Amino acid sequence: MFREMRRNKQILSREVAEKILREGEFGVLALSGDNGYSYAVPINYAVEGNKIYFHSAKIGHKIDAIKRNDKVSFCVVDRHEVIAEEFTTYFSSVIAFGRIKIVEDDNDPDKLRGLELLADKYSSTASAERRKKELSRLSALFVPVMTIEHLTGKAARELVKRGDFNA
Repeated sequence: MFREMRRNKQILSREVAEKILREGEFGVLALSGDNGYSYAVPINYAVEGNKIYFHSAKIGHKIDAIKRNDKVSFCVVDRHEVIAEEFTTYFSSVIAFGRIKIVEDDNDPDKLRGLELLADKYSSTASAERRKKELSRLSALFVPVMTIEHLTGKAARELVKRGDFNA
């Protein structure tokens, strides 16, 4: 169902790809946008198992796109170093493909779990009181949850050759 990567000597192992996905700071969520245009939005996220959790306002381009088509991809770039003298870049990245659903119901455990994971990742130093206050605002937002169906990782061949990754 999903394409094979053309440059198979640059493929990262599943374990390395999952690590890059888990540890990334942000990614780009690609959706089917308005009028046949793609819509790619930089976004914070958190991962648990085969799910990627996001947060969102209740209205907007992202929500409209998800409602229109639940097939999405999500890209995280782990490393990007321009090597001008070689006319190349040394990079590593992952792309996850899957389906996304909007969790609207405040009683759905995925909604609170997603927000807890996001708070753990991005606000781990917040006080317990502040965290509780923020997490009590469940009804003010939606939590889109992507279920990963396919994950690929790729790195510059120079990095793979030198052993920076288990390819």
